[in-house]
Amino acid sequence: MALVEVKVPDIGDFSEVAVIELLVKPGDTIKAEQSLVTVESDKASMEIPASHAGVVKELKVRIGDKVKEGSVIALVEAAASAATPTPQPTPQRGEGATAPARASAPASSASPAPAGEGRGEGGPVEVRVPDIGDFKDVAVIEVLVKPGDSVKLEQSLITVESDKASMEIPSSAAGVLKELKVKVGDKLNIGDLVAVVQGSGAAGAASPAPQPSPQKGEGAAAPAQAAAAVAPSTDRTPPTAALPPHEPGTPTGSLPHASPSVRKFARELGVPLEEVKGSGPKGRITQEDVQAFTKSVMAGDTRTKAATAKAPAGGGGEALGLLPWPKVDFAKFGPVERKPLSRIKKISAANLHRNWVMIPHVTNHDDADITELEAFRVATNKENEKSGIKVTMLGFLIKACVAALKKFPDFNSSLDGEELVLKSYYHIGFAADTPNGLVVPVIKDADKKGVLAISQEMAELAKKAREGKLTPAEMSGATFTISSLGGIGGRYFTPIINAPEVAILGVCKSQTEPVWDGKQFQPRLMLPLSLSWDHRVIDGASAARFNAYLGQILADFRRVLL
Repeated sequence: MALVEVKVPDIGDFSEVAVIELLVKPGDTIKAEQSLVTVESDKASMEIPASHAGVVKELKVRIGDKVKEGSVIALVEAAASAATPTPQPTPQRGEGATAPARASAPASSASPAPAGEGRGEGGPVEVRVPDIGDFKDVAVIEVLVKPGDSVKLEQSLITVESDKASMEIPSSAAGVLKELKVKVGDKLNIGDLVAVVQGSGAAGAASPAPQPSPQKGEGAAAPAQAAAAVAPSTDRTPPTAALPPHEPGTPTGSLPHASPSVRKFARELGVPLEEVKGSGPKGRITQEDVQAFTKSVMAGDTRTKAATAKAPAGGGGEALGLLPWPKVDFAKFGPVERKPLSRIKKISAANLHRNWVMIPHVTNHDDADITELEAFRVATNKENEKSGIKVTMLGFLIKACVAALKKFPDFNSSLDGEELVLKSYYHIGFAADTPNGLVVPVIKDADKKGVLAISQEMAELAKKAREGKLTPAEMSGATFTISSLGGIGGRYFTPIINAPEVAILGVCKSQTEPVWDGKQFQPRLMLPLSLSWDHRVIDGASAARFNAYLGQILADFRRVLL
């Protein structure tokens, strides 16, 4: 048994394509033409098959490597009877179909160009379907131009699609489009008339008929190989369905109908394509479909199969090694009423559960003397009665928190693996109470706004929150959050950190208390503060200093200017 190097065959006009999937592992027994790896360019993905049957002794590539024609993929201990010629790469079904190499005569015997092509006198040119490989009755799925349009040489006119690939049919002449002979849904074959172009004479007489250009991110047709030794079409291996990402040896299913660029986009977002419904022709998944699916998951309207499988029935704790959630027939103890959770509460519940379990919370409680600040707030509102802007204590709190975050930047950060991401912007979220539950609008760039501007923006966002009209953009990007119960009551509480933030400030209703000033007790308005922080990022000393500094600012707001 000989040791054979399996190399990348001719893959057309592609160089330095990336390995995106390994389909075998060392020790596997493989057949001739069995796919070993999947590679992807910016236009197509394809599988590289084995040239011999045998046992894989060594893989020479890994995911992310760049390969080109002639690169060694693997070493195979070939069976004695293996004498199979090097096969061509197998296109992924629904992604990119490479036109099979075709036996061709010398260039001088090539088929003549369509009537009128290349003529310099500017007469009408018939644009016909060129050789598009072994495809018959391909459907027109898109018309890219209309009569009267000026078209350039090789500009795409229509898009056609077979069950394996989609491609654009280019114009064989430059000029003005006089007539379109096809419409969406028509079936076309080689030589069928697509359009009539009033030629401008720009195309040279020696210009060859352009081949159909593959639709970017959907199908890339490899150029026909001019070689008399190529096997007849009846001996060619038909394109096979590509394997979805998997571990070698695991069962695989059919690949969703999407282009390589869409697949790459979905991988970057972590979207399972098999769960996305395509809106394109024949159910093809577009980039917009992936984006819509992502937004739906983030909004809580959709749950992936993986997330559903990980969530134990009844909200149990089996995944954490806890006892199952108790199942109780409450009705046997008395009358009950079942009420479904609102969408907001469902989303909040999942996020809060994750944050509480994954973040080691510690909460510091303190009090801030806001006697002078409250007097200033009341006076400010009297002066601005005509403007309609009402300043609340929360507006001052946001501005004070920005000053504290600048002094203690770790509180304005996020943990990313083993790195701390320190942010140079200050977006402050505030919890808004609505009939359906709490939402958190965000004041963007609070460091660049005054208290009046912040108060006005808060009022607008709170109104939109109550009406259910907040957009995702208005609830994202916060670096620090304030949860205020000042209008309700209470003393202290433990606010749950809003990941990926590392701290959150909770405030309750202020109360007038007797405070010793060194000589006597004075009535002072005290604001309870509850600062929860992520112990992975912040230590107790830093948290105490943050709270103390925040209290100093609230006691004398002039410190904001320092």
